Amino acid sequence: MTTHRKRRLIAGLAVATALAFTAAACGSSGSSSSGSSGAKAPTKLGAGEGALNIIAWAGYAEDGSNDPKVDWVSDFEKSSGCKVNVKTGNTSDEMVQLMKTGEYDGVSASGDATLRLIAGGDVAPVNTDLVPNYADISSFLKDTHYNSADGVNYGIPHGWGANLLMWNKSNVTPAPDSWGAVFEKDSPYKGKLTAYDSPIYIADAALYLMKTKPELGIKDPYALKQNQFDAAISLLKQQKPNVGEYWSDYLKAVDAFEKGSLQLGTTWQVIANTIEADKPGTVETVLPKEGSTAWSDTWMVSSKAKHPNCMYKWMDHITSPKVQAQVAEYFGEAPANPKACTETTDPNFCKTYHADDAAFAKQLYYWTTPTKKCLDGSGDDCVDYQKWTAAWNDLRGS
Repeated sequence: MTTHRKRRLIAGLAVATALAFTAAACGSSGSSSSGSSGAKAPTKLGAGEGALNIIAWAGYAEDGSNDPKVDWVSDFEKSSGCKVNVKTGNTSDEMVQLMKTGEYDGVSASGDATLRLIAGGDVAPVNTDLVPNYADISSFLKDTHYNSADGVNYGIPHGWGANLLMWNKSNVTPAPDSWGAVFEKDSPYKGKLTAYDSPIYIADAALYLMKTKPELGIKDPYALKQNQFDAAISLLKQQKPNVGEYWSDYLKAVDAFEKGSLQLGTTWQVIANTIEADKPGTVETVLPKEGSTAWSDTWMVSSKAKHPNCMYKWMDHITSPKVQAQVAEYFGEAPANPKACTETTDPNFCKTYHADDAAFAKQLYYWTTPTKKCLDGSGDDCVDYQKWTAAWNDLRGS
């Protein structure tokens, strides 16, 4: 495996592990209501303040120091006059805590952090009219329950990816088209299944039950009443004896599939691409007929930003077609701006990542922090993420 590819995988790992380490501070009473900071979105921008302090996932703000050929920060600094200082965030929980300090102008937040930042008053509403490239961002990423609240927009979408089903083409037959392949009780692949190692994986079980057991009444895999949550945990307990390895470090997932110790389970497209680059013809992926969970990252502005003009300029820069193409290919994700598809070095990149496939995206349920206030609007009696974490730890420890 090349150094470049390893670096890209490690960058992706930051997102992968973010939810696994989210603390109980996700809050048992958190909601998607507006934050309490009182900050308002600007109506116009002035000149850049000369500096920009941001928190970002590894691989999202490259300045050439890791690889001289990978640099979209330097051009921004020259054109905007904003000197960029990047703090790499290792987990979503760390990002939330860093944003509370007020020392940063913005953050590339994943769906498990965005609602906490909004509810905590740590981020400000965003005037999307001041980000010209926002107009070109895929509509299915806009105004979602993880980047807006009470009709107010709190961020600019950056990139996204689906959690897919992958299998070894030589050993798994027939080719699966359902998550039932990983949840069936008497799996012929016992000991060679894999699943994502995080409390948020409970949503994968809930999604499968939502589609196969409508009598449970699940409308949103992140908004579960106690009986629905219990059903998901029961399904995961049934699955556990068949799982050979739960993964969070996807370098290990790549290695296990290449060695053959794992044959079937949850993956990301970048993992499959890496395996195929090393061992062509080994694996295949599918978006199962039930749909899938997924992740989407959002750039958010601090409610205490000292350099808001530079932050707005950065959000427009990072969502421009050329830069979106650079980030997406380096990191291994679908760009939020489909115009990036004409700028990628691989002409098939966006097809592979379904970047401009609205029908594909419609089948996805993006990671969102479960809160007591049900995200589907059904009440205030849903199981919050603190309980998700406790149940997952019990499951993994049993």
